[in-house]
Amino acid sequence: MKTVLTIAGSDCSGGAGIQADIKTITAHRMYAMSVITALTAQNTTGVYGVLEATPEFVGRQLDCIFGDIRPDAIKIGMVSDTDIIEVIGEKLKEYAAQNIVVDPVMVSTSGDKLLHDDAVNGLINHLLPLAAIITPNIPEAESLTGLSIKNREDMVKAAAKIAKLVGGGVLIKGGHLEASADDLLMIEGNNYWFETEKIDNPNTHGTGCTLSSAIACNLALGLPLSESVKKAKEYITGAIKANLNLGKGRGPLNHCFNLKIIKFC
Repeated sequence: MKTVLTIAGSDCSGGAGIQADIKTITAHRMYAMSVITALTAQNTTGVYGVLEATPEFVGRQLDCIFGDIRPDAIKIGMVSDTDIIEVIGEKLKEYAAQNIVVDPVMVSTSGDKLLHDDAVNGLINHLLPLAAIITPNIPEAESLTGLSIKNREDMVKAAAKIAKLVGGGVLIKGGHLEASADDLLMIEGNNYWFETEKIDNPNTHGTGCTLSSAIACNLALGLPLSESVKKAKEYITGAIKANLNLGKGRGPLNHCFNLKIIKFC
C-alpha cells in the first residue's frame, strides 16, 4: 500500500486541512499519515481560533514518521509560522523526502487569514525549493509574485515568476476567474491548461487541500506530474459535483463520492 503524509492544520469541522487530506488519501486507497502544525477552531462560516504547535513538536512528529513508515509522497498545507516552516524544510532535506506538494495556504475559503505576514519569505526560502509542485490559487499567486491576475495571460506571467522559486512545477488554480475555472500547470517553461467549466455549487470548503492531496496520491503511484494533476482534477470535480450540502456557510466536498457503500443488514 502506498503511503502519503499530510503536514497541515486541523479543521475541527472536517472539511479542510488534515481531515480533508486524510479523507482524500483514503478515497485513493492509500495509507494516510499526518503531522499537525496547528489546531483551528473553524467551521463552514469562518475560522474562530488558531493554536499553533511548537516547532520542536512538529519536528518530533516528522522524526517519528520518517523513522518508521516512510511516505511515498508528502502534501504540505497550512504552516503559518516561520520557525515551523524552517523545521519542516530542515527535516525534509534531512530525510531526502520526495514527491512534495506544497499548497501555500494563506487565506481560508471563508476569507480568514491563515499565514503570518513574515512567514511568506520563509515559505519561499525553505519549502518552495523542495516542491515537486506548488498549487497556489489566484490570490495566493498574487501574494507570491506581487502581480495582479485577471486572466489567462496574467496567470502565465505569474507562473513564470513563481517557477523561478520552485524546484518543480507550478499549478495556478483558476477558480477565482470570472469566466472559467481553468488551471495552468507550468513545467520547465511548458504550459498545460486544464479547462473546466464553473460548477454551480457554492460549497467549496477545502477544495485546495483536497486537490493538493489528490496530486500527492497520484505522485505516490509514480505518475508523471501532468497526469497526476489531470487525475486530481477529475477527482475534485467529482467531489464538487456530488453536491454535498452541510453547514451554514460554504460547505465541504464529498470526498468519498467514488467509494462503494457497503450495506449492512
